[in-house]
Amino acid sequence: QVQLVESGGGLVQAGDSLRLSCAPSGRTFTRYDMGWFRQAPGKEREFVAAISWSGDNLYYADSVKGRFTISRDNGKNTVYLQMNSLKFEDTAIYYCTAGRRSGARTWFEYDYWGQGTQVTVST
Repeated sequence: QVQLVESGGGLVQAGDSLRLSCAPSGRTFTRYDMGWFRQAPGKEREFVAAISWSGDNLYYADSVKGRFTISRDNGKNTVYLQMNSLKFEDTAIYYCTAGRRSGARTWFEYDYWGQGTQVTVST
């Protein structure tokens, strides 16, 4: 069953911005760390960003530092990924995830996943 639902993906041009949203379906994620991974065709699922349950600790992959911002609204049980200055290399399916290990950067350390939202960046 789908427990996290992503939205906000689409087709954009290089340099454009998108904001992805992730909301729970059927449950809440109080006191969970949450994050974003992405997977391009033929590549392994890649860590993008994570945020602690309080929102005070942020973690980013080097490839997105300075361009992407992760945030969360615990009142809405929603996590966001603001993506600016998008590059062709950012093209992937983006997955929202939740887990209890702080700052985890490997997919198998997370417990719940969404179905993904496609982000395609054209040149």
